[in-house]
Amino acid sequence: MSFSLPTLPYAYGALAERGMCQETLELHHGKHHQTYVTALNGLVEKNDALKGKSLEELVKLSHGKEDLTPVFNNAGQHWNHSFFWNSLSPNGGGIPGALEQKLTADFGGVDQFKAQFKAAALGQFGSGWAWLVLGKDGKLAITKTPNAGTPIATGESKPLLVLDVWEHAYYVDFRNRRPDFTDNFLNRLANYEFAAANLK
Repeated sequence: MSFSLPTLPYAYGALAERGMCQETLELHHGKHHQTYVTALNGLVEKNDALKGKSLEELVKLSHGKEDLTPVFNNAGQHWNHSFFWNSLSPNGGGIPGALEQKLTADFGGVDQFKAQFKAAALGQFGSGWAWLVLGKDGKLAITKTPNAGTPIATGESKPLLVLDVWEHAYYVDFRNRRPDFTDNFLNRLANYEFAAANLK
């Protein structure tokens, strides 16, 4: 099976008024994400043991295996980015009632959730991701992963929402100001409807 770049669920310019310009999406989706997809297809083509496997299967199969590190890096990045595009919305920032209740129950309130999420995003040294996940105990949690790391690799939790904190995600719009980028995501870009649907 050949992997392909997913179509964005909105136009390249649709997030500009909410703090993510068209140039960012053209570079991030059209260039960076496409590079991971192209590299992954090349790696799969050279290895019969990888052919016919789903993206999630490739992530799990290659996780922690030194000889398959390039496969994990590109498969993880393809999966994470595909999830990230859905974590953004031109109508972002509004939290559905059921999710708000769950955030309040598990974090003590929406403000507390945002503070913990921001701490994870800023606490990820270098490149990586900040996640809202559902743990096996049924409670929401926040985690972070470096580079191509992803919760689906281990299956210990279910991803609900993610923020990409690689510099190419925010440098055009925010330069080196990751805190401002994170605040903008949480308050204006985050697709909490997507998170609520994943929670179900």
